[in-house]
Amino acid sequence: MDLLIEGGTIVPCTPGGESFPGDVLVEDGALRALGPGAREARRGPVRVLDARGCAVLPGLVHAHVHLCQTLFRGMADDLPLLDWLRTRIWPLEAAHDPESLRASADLGLVELLKGGGTTLLDMGTVHHHDAVFEALRDCGVRAFSGKAMMDVGAGVPRGLREGLRASLATSDTLRARWDEAEGGRLRYAFAPRFILSCTKKLLQETVSLARAHGCLLHTHAAEHPGERDAVRALHGKDDVDALAELGLQGPDTILAHGVQLTLAQMRAAAKAGTRVVHCPSANLKLGSGVARVSALRKAGVVVGLGADGAACNNNLDLFVELRHAALLAKGGGNTRALPAREALSLATLDGARALGIDHLVGSLEPGKRADVVVVDLTGAHTEPWGGPVERVVYAAQARDVKHVVVNGRVLVKDRALTTMDEERVVARAREEAVKVQARAGLRG
Repeated sequence: MDLLIEGGTIVPCTPGGESFPGDVLVEDGALRALGPGAREARRGPVRVLDARGCAVLPGLVHAHVHLCQTLFRGMADDLPLLDWLRTRIWPLEAAHDPESLRASADLGLVELLKGGGTTLLDMGTVHHHDAVFEALRDCGVRAFSGKAMMDVGAGVPRGLREGLRASLATSDTLRARWDEAEGGRLRYAFAPRFILSCTKKLLQETVSLARAHGCLLHTHAAEHPGERDAVRALHGKDDVDALAELGLQGPDTILAHGVQLTLAQMRAAAKAGTRVVHCPSANLKLGSGVARVSALRKAGVVVGLGADGAACNNNLDLFVELRHAALLAKGGGNTRALPAREALSLATLDGARALGIDHLVGSLEPGKRADVVVVDLTGAHTEPWGGPVERVVYAAQARDVKHVVVNGRVLVKDRALTTMDEERVVARAREEAVKVQARAGLRG
């Protein structure tokens, strides 16, 4: 049965598009009509979702997340990046088995979906990545995902280090199995973790393999001052420059973070078409600094927004990231930097552009896929005044998400998940977290 989202304020997130009242008609998983006449355009019975008092938005795009780390929430706090990786995250990831990895992914997806996330770009750990794709398949979200690739690196535990050929072969097997699965809802993204954990040969061959199959390339770059110094000591240059020389640049390349980018590197990224994902909360918590989003955008770089992982954030709430992105941009004294409309675009149309799917999602326009989020603006913390965009960016929270639709399928209705058992997911996550921590030999 088709769907009518009734009585809301439509926030289309198109360039220059203004909000307007009306309904949204969904047919065959796509947006057919929007506005006051949408109801009359229906051709048969429809299922109705009540959006009165709500903003109706394109689904939010999480352009950088680690579902494999959700189980580690609270296990790796108050550490700088390289210590965080070597003493906590890598040992914990090495201790994952398929059951704990599935529990971690499910827990993250409960939070993402209930917070309005409809599309995500996920980087996994080295092993058992089928478990993540199975979770993505079952919950109904739109996603790009790939196993982490690591064939070198100081402090990398044996359980994560892999040979070059094995890394490429395993990644390609996963690509063959999952890329374009579920009618194209799932896509594979090749994910060399970062330059300190990958040989030049692995990076070069990964670029060739990804481009042979039309897949995204996803890595971390220019994140933390300590990481920058280690890269310079090893390579004699910054990671973003070394990556570009090895072919990791262009519209199919997504760099998470970009905090340490110089203006010259921003201009080079813009010229190549390389995308950058801003992760404000994670960057603050790990002491990485603040990415200069206004400068990136002014240089012409497409910028998306991400929550990163629950081990370094510690939540996956894109409403928090929207607010942080907008406020941090103003920290230099310019209150006009990254206004609410531009901040929201990071999580909608620009996020979709970063992933190369803005022809499918990212804005509410007839013909696009029906990825829609309905946000209740009647709470005490969002009333009484303000435009819907400003209220969403500066005041709304994940708990205000009322309905979530992906490909025309209702995944959250009246704040309740329809494809996942939240209580069961949380209980299983608690059990598996104890097991994985014990296998890693770490204390809380």
